[in-house]
Amino acid sequence: MRNWDVIVIGSGIGGLVAGGLLARYGRRVLVCESHTLAGGAAHSFSREGFRFDSGPSFHCGLGDPGSLNPLRLVLEALGEKIAAIAYDPLAHYHFPEGVFPVYGKTANYREAVARVTPAGARELERFEQRLLPLYESLREIPLLALRSDLGLVGMLLSQAAWSVMKLLPLIGTLQGSAGELMDREVRDPWVRRLIDFECFLLSGLKAHGTVAPEMAFMFGERSRSVVDYPLGGSGALVDALVRGLERWGGQLQLGTHVERIIVESGRVAGVRLKSGEALRAPVVISNASLWDTYGKLLEPEDLPPTFRARTLATPAVASFMHLHLGIRSDGLANLTGHHAVLHDQARDIASPGNTCMISIPSVWDPALAPPGHHVVHAYTLEPFVGWQRDSSYTQRKHERAQSLWQALERVIPDIRERVVLELVGTPLTHAHYLRRYQGTYGPAVTPGQGILPTTHTPIAGLYRVGDSTLPGIGVPAVAASGILCANTLVSPEQTAQLLKQVQHGAY
Repeated sequence: MRNWDVIVIGSGIGGLVAGGLLARYGRRVLVCESHTLAGGAAHSFSREGFRFDSGPSFHCGLGDPGSLNPLRLVLEALGEKIAAIAYDPLAHYHFPEGVFPVYGKTANYREAVARVTPAGARELERFEQRLLPLYESLREIPLLALRSDLGLVGMLLSQAAWSVMKLLPLIGTLQGSAGELMDREVRDPWVRRLIDFECFLLSGLKAHGTVAPEMAFMFGERSRSVVDYPLGGSGALVDALVRGLERWGGQLQLGTHVERIIVESGRVAGVRLKSGEALRAPVVISNASLWDTYGKLLEPEDLPPTFRARTLATPAVASFMHLHLGIRSDGLANLTGHHAVLHDQARDIASPGNTCMISIPSVWDPALAPPGHHVVHAYTLEPFVGWQRDSSYTQRKHERAQSLWQALERVIPDIRERVVLELVGTPLTHAHYLRRYQGTYGPAVTPGQGILPTTHTPIAGLYRVGDSTLPGIGVPAVAASGILCANTLVSPEQTAQLLKQVQHGAY
């Protein structure tokens, strides 16, 4: 048996952030990844000269020193940088009535809305003005020092007392949903649909299911910072985190499947691998989902029965259908990189296949595709229930992918004739490669009806990070979960020292 200070299960963004920061703090860290590629839902993969993102494709502030993006802050602390291409408009929304350009720059965004509905643009401005004070207050709080214990109080009082005072009048907004603010400020049906659409693209839930701070962060970052794409795709972010982990002495082991978290006398003692090998550590951080952590990695008797039952009953957002395509790019000189298509106004935005997201990152980074070609990633929500690898699997894949093809034809009408490589992913694909419960996008916890758990668990020495812990779904949120976890495991003095070193560039 080998001994470590910390073992991290899974190399998603949250796990790599927690592991990298703890290595930076001097801990002996091992990250165990079941897949042969690091990155979890953010990993990249290559086929026939095309480089594909498996999941996230929208990013903000990666190349902006003033950005609040927690991932950028962590990379800075680890001594890593990312080359990124800024662009605007950030996307085009293809509604049934026409195409709407979405700009990061606030004035341009409101002007585009005003061309559709002048009264709605004024309502949208009031909605934004209710959200942006949250973002502005966060700018004065050292996000890299956040933690998930009582030490947070001392840190805030010593380093951000005035900012905290400014947040006090916003407590209601902090705890509420974007939908509640929308109900107060927005009556225009077109703008209400726009807000629901943007929330859905952000969190997988519409406005009443999306916490207001998450929407505030998105509005703030894209208007106060830049929208940009990392050269090399999302895999470049993962590679930078891995380099940062290893720079500070941490280790990553790929193809290392953790089968069980070892608990002895109510306390974590390490993990047992599928190979049978046991690895010892007094601290284990699970980057697996809450369903996989509590339902698969632990024995039922390791947890209080009521806690286990209640937690495993947490509702989950659906999984995905994916299309990864390599296409010929001739005649597409004016193509833009991000698109979202709403097929049917009469159907719910969140119904499977009705809203389709499209990313064509080779528009910004031609190296992702062979010369004369583009990479395309299209995806839409798809329930896991009913999927099985039987004789009808191939046919069902073809049928369920049609909404994606139809969405792509709104952007590139002759796309079917351009395809040189086609890969179709289903919820089974998502669940298999990511080791995620039902291939889910994350927990469907709505404000006022539930709250995401913190990094803590009922088992001493066991912690969790990722999209099923606070702050929730999305790359900035899971990076923040890694920050919260890592800082909770060290003293506030160590974190303060790290902040000083980062400020002076002491890597």
